[in-house]
Amino acid sequence: MLFLFKTLITGNGAMEPDSNATTITINVKFNGVTIPISISPNSTIKDLKSLLLPSTNVLPRGQKLIFKGKVLEDPLTLTASNLTNGSKLMLVASQGLYQGDGPILKKANVVPKSRKDSHLGSSNDVKKIPVKNRMERWKATGVVALSESNLEAVPEEVWVCGSSARVLDCNKNSIKSVPDEIARLTGLEKLLMNSNEIEDESIRWEGLTTLKYITVLSLNHNNLTTLPSALGSLTSLKELHVSNNKLGGFPDEIGHLTKLEVLQANNNRISIISDSIGNCHSLVEVDFSSNLLSELPETFSSLNNLKVLYLSNNAMKSLPSKLFKTCFQLSTLDLHNTEITIDFLRQFEGWDNFDERRRSKHQKQIDFRVGVSRDFDEGADKN
Repeated sequence: MLFLFKTLITGNGAMEPDSNATTITINVKFNGVTIPISISPNSTIKDLKSLLLPSTNVLPRGQKLIFKGKVLEDPLTLTASNLTNGSKLMLVASQGLYQGDGPILKKANVVPKSRKDSHLGSSNDVKKIPVKNRMERWKATGVVALSESNLEAVPEEVWVCGSSARVLDCNKNSIKSVPDEIARLTGLEKLLMNSNEIEDESIRWEGLTTLKYITVLSLNHNNLTTLPSALGSLTSLKELHVSNNKLGGFPDEIGHLTKLEVLQANNNRISIISDSIGNCHSLVEVDFSSNLLSELPETFSSLNNLKVLYLSNNAMKSLPSKLFKTCFQLSTLDLHNTEITIDFLRQFEGWDNFDERRRSKHQKQIDFRVGVSRDFDEGADKN
């Protein structure tokens, strides 16, 4: 626990450290911003780096702290490094060694690119098709194709398709909501709403959860920060894609999705995974890369069908103890740019069998010329 830094006011109004103070303040300059850190002088440089992680997104082993031209060493205490209250350090980040979307940069005013400018051709093409002919085609094929159509809302005529619509593709528009009318598409199997402007409150989950046949829900590249407990009602779901949002986690009810095979949630702000994930025993592929995770729950080891697990660019410090032993189909694991190194992985029970599986898979890919490099990727960084 950190204690508040104590100061005394002198006669001239200046602030001086209390001789009984238990913490000092270190000022760290990074990307044009000064970050004040309160810390005990008896703490190590490694401790200081851990405190800098939330403010910078740079993993401790990717941080190089410089004081008066000298690189500070992890095992040394602040006192041994001659750091005192008010000392100024510079943080230099190693490329790639970060959690989430990357190092936190100084904010700049950026004018967003309008989709209307980039998709004029496709939107004009859609407008040339008479509504009647378009609806007939939708009903005949079962595919409502409206991607890159410069839309701000789902057209009313879509709901008229009713049970004949199996796929609703509204990718790459400026759609702001999934309305109650979605419940009218009773035969819908795939809902694709990637790259829109959908926010938490604009999804009418009451309507969405009535869709009993939906197997694919794709909401990548939107403005979602939370997913409600109602998500657990989509028990037919096989694929959930929610990458590149601002999600902090999943509801406990995700454990109700026992048919879920693919969970893609990379590039969010997820810092914890619910224990209930262990009930999703059909999971084959999970992508949690570029988040804020430091660990996975032990229940993750019960995912016996898991084959692919992506965890790169997180603050991962450990893995479930039985991951390699009980996830006996796991053959792809990416832990690059985390705190976990290849030497650490080799200490886990079941590592040898896992290593044999992934090397065999790599050799088969080479033999069948699927375009992989002949250089074997260890799946984690070296020490």
